[in-house]
Amino acid sequence: MSKVRKIVIPVAGFGTRFLPVTKTVPKEMLPIVDKPTIQYIVEEAVASGIQTVIFVTSKDKKEIEDYFERNTDLEQHLESVGKLTLLRKLKELSRMADFVYIRQKGPYGNGTPVLNAQPLIGNDEPFAVIWGDDVVESNEPRLKQLIDVYERYGHSVLTAYPVDDEGTKKYGIIDGEKIEKNVLKVKSIVEKPGPKKAPSRIASLGGYILTSDIFDALKKTSPGKDNELWLVDGIFSLAKKKPIYACLIEGKHHDVGSKIGWLKANIEYALKDEELGPPLKDYLRGGVRSCNIT
Repeated sequence: MSKVRKIVIPVAGFGTRFLPVTKTVPKEMLPIVDKPTIQYIVEEAVASGIQTVIFVTSKDKKEIEDYFERNTDLEQHLESVGKLTLLRKLKELSRMADFVYIRQKGPYGNGTPVLNAQPLIGNDEPFAVIWGDDVVESNEPRLKQLIDVYERYGHSVLTAYPVDDEGTKKYGIIDGEKIEKNVLKVKSIVEKPGPKKAPSRIASLGGYILTSDIFDALKKTSPGKDNELWLVDGIFSLAKKKPIYACLIEGKHHDVGSKIGWLKANIEYALKDEELGPPLKDYLRGGVRSCNIT
């Protein structure tokens, strides 16, 4: 069985929920404390054994390419002023993985960037997909948890995550059969059914291990909701021929594609920071209450 060594990260979207800042700054570059969101995702991938990171971009996302390239002028400046810790961190960015950038072409929908990556994946290699605004905080990387399930079963694996009643209105909900601890065999996914119609309280979130036959499935998949090509439609076209599994991940999911999710992630990561945590706790305990909030 081939190892999972490549990841596709779609980053071509407009980021309209964060306008006007995303008019010039990619939403994937919005910081969580002192690192852009996209760096957390790349670090997760590398910690899971990924060697090649494939960004599917647009003409407006050059900042992402620049971020993972070396900046020799800045490196020389940091060395000259003795900021060697920062220098080391910057150099590590470009060394984390092999970075490849391709432009998204084709119809709207999150299945398109996956299909665009086919020439770089090939026809006999499994690969990972994570969205550029999907951060999971965990002891064992979320992607490593998915890879472990793939290596046991040899078929595509989705991310599963427990949600409350409100979550059934926001996410696709999995109808599946539990076959071992944290592993489900997926029957179907019901899109945002609400608590009364939900088949479970387990949502399908971003993060996938896919086999290369997803490409043919996507090519044969008709546009779905909003006349867009959806990855999940391709996955369930594939599911008619092969099993699909889901891994109930252990960790905390941060939906940093929403403003409130991004704000919460910043607060939670900052509270765990040795330097920022103590003063932030003091502010949250007393400073916020002293503000004129109505």
